[in-house]
Amino acid sequence: MTQQRPAALITGAATGIGRSVTLALARAGYDVAINYSQSEAAAKETAKQAEAAGAATLLHRCDVSDEAKVNAMLAAVKEKFGRLDVLINNAGTTTGMKHKDIDSISAGEWDRVFAVNVKSVFLVTRAAAPLLRESKGCIVNTASIVGLRPGPQPLPYSASKAAVVNLTKTLAYNLGPAVRVNAVAPGWMEGDWMQRMLGDKYRELMDRRAKMTPLKRCVRADDVAETMMTLIQSNRFVTGEVIVIDGGFTSST
Repeated sequence: MTQQRPAALITGAATGIGRSVTLALARAGYDVAINYSQSEAAAKETAKQAEAAGAATLLHRCDVSDEAKVNAMLAAVKEKFGRLDVLINNAGTTTGMKHKDIDSISAGEWDRVFAVNVKSVFLVTRAAAPLLRESKGCIVNTASIVGLRPGPQPLPYSASKAAVVNLTKTLAYNLGPAVRVNAVAPGWMEGDWMQRMLGDKYRELMDRRAKMTPLKRCVRADDVAETMMTLIQSNRFVTGEVIVIDGGFTSST
């Protein structure tokens, strides 16, 4: 059905950046399609909070690296909302790796990280493009600071985020002028993701990074959502850009 309220699709929307930007969109008057892969309870909580903010919601479980499932998800979005104005490609995964030990990564792990982090951006964007062209909408991809410079992240994750940076610029060229495409590149971010990466050294290393950052703290999910919303709502003549969100750390080191 066709309606006046704008609609957004957020992949990986159950937790973290995905949840924060979903709620920011809901508060800004968007209805939201909430994609998730495994975290059903968390996705339902995101939907509950979005509805409390006034949004109509669509919960859709989907492996975004599966083309048929992605196409079905976009068909569900069209049926539910009749339009799509914003796409947030946020779904992501990583793998464990011993520091500087490239033999610790299997080919299967490499392929899975690239399937979720890179292939999905292409598949979801391609499936969403007809609706986004109709609305003259926009896309924001979640990259990472390690896609721009080396960092202590597993090789496939860093390489995949570098691919997202390039894909953002290439998609901006291919989808313009109807659709704008930008990305955000968060630095070290407070929360579960870095806790899994840093293990029992999480607090020590995060505190050290905060002291080395001009704004004296690490990034939070709400910081990333705020920048995404600026790209969506305000920067109408900006496309193909990657916005670093790290409190000034990379500019001072």
